[in-house]
Amino acid sequence: MAAKHSPPTPSGAIADDLLGWYDRHRRELPWRASPGEVPDPYRVWLSEVMLQQTGVATVAPRFAAWIERWPDFASLASASDDDVMAAWAGLGYYARARNLVACAKVVVAEHAGAFPTTEAALRQLPGIGDYTAAAIAAIAFEEPATVVDANVERVASRLFRAGTKSAVRAAAESITPPVRSGDFAQAMMDLGSAICTPSNPRCLLCPLRGACAAYAAGDQEAFPVKPAKPPKPQRHGTIFWAQAGDEVLLVRRPPKGLLGGMRALPTGSWTGHPPGVTDAPIVGDWRLRNATVAHGFTHFDLQLALATARVERHAAGDGAIWWPIESLREAGLPTVFAKAAEAIGGGA
Repeated sequence: MAAKHSPPTPSGAIADDLLGWYDRHRRELPWRASPGEVPDPYRVWLSEVMLQQTGVATVAPRFAAWIERWPDFASLASASDDDVMAAWAGLGYYARARNLVACAKVVVAEHAGAFPTTEAALRQLPGIGDYTAAAIAAIAFEEPATVVDANVERVASRLFRAGTKSAVRAAAESITPPVRSGDFAQAMMDLGSAICTPSNPRCLLCPLRGACAAYAAGDQEAFPVKPAKPPKPQRHGTIFWAQAGDEVLLVRRPPKGLLGGMRALPTGSWTGHPPGVTDAPIVGDWRLRNATVAHGFTHFDLQLALATARVERHAAGDGAIWWPIESLREAGLPTVFAKAAEAIGGGA
């Protein structure tokens, strides 16, 4: 891949052109302060965490419901884990939801209910990494921090024809202005979302077209450079629907690991081969349904058989509970188990 090229436009002019475009075309988002308003650090933080694995269209209504229920650090710090995990269902890694509560508790206990204002101090809080700290510092506190998400990476890599992560970050740093850094970060995100898209970028509408080295070379879609991904391993398992009357058995998954601490339908081990019903949670006349549920995780794909049985209601073990089937949606099941419940159709 070609080495990084210097842009034909000075970095300050790039920032000016982009901010001018942003002032005319900025997206109206529920977590974004309007012009002249002071950004709410809580909303900035929450939106950045929610958006890490999910798109704006999905996050917007979920964000609004969350804010109505937990509008600030204090209310979130006092929320129950079950309520928070149920509200997070479908928004990606559940560890992020647990970290939201942990972070809120630290902010309330150690920072008088308000975020510290520097990127370095923000990184010391639970669940806040380099990207989130930079985003909060820039957007909420106007610290000249360089924010690099997928959209920013795409814009910067094309502007400079930068082929490595380090080169992309250096490119983004070189054009981040000392003032309006929060607006600049959001402008880069909006540009990547609306104009500098992964395929078929709308270059003729781009305010940075004259500064873009990839546009000049005609190879926009070659950037950013993506290393080849190895195929994901395939794992198998069985989800067990144990029904007693109008209730189904739910369990609490172990606190560490995938979907840690979540309510879920019982499942056996996830292995390289279909396990059948040998590791059912209780004795029953287990029958495999003629259906499976597939779910992709970051490092592997999962194929789950569905087994159902009507059983005698008995005392549930630690973390387990008999849950009314008619209100199963309120249990906050992770997506893969919600898929299973839907496939089973609510009855054994």
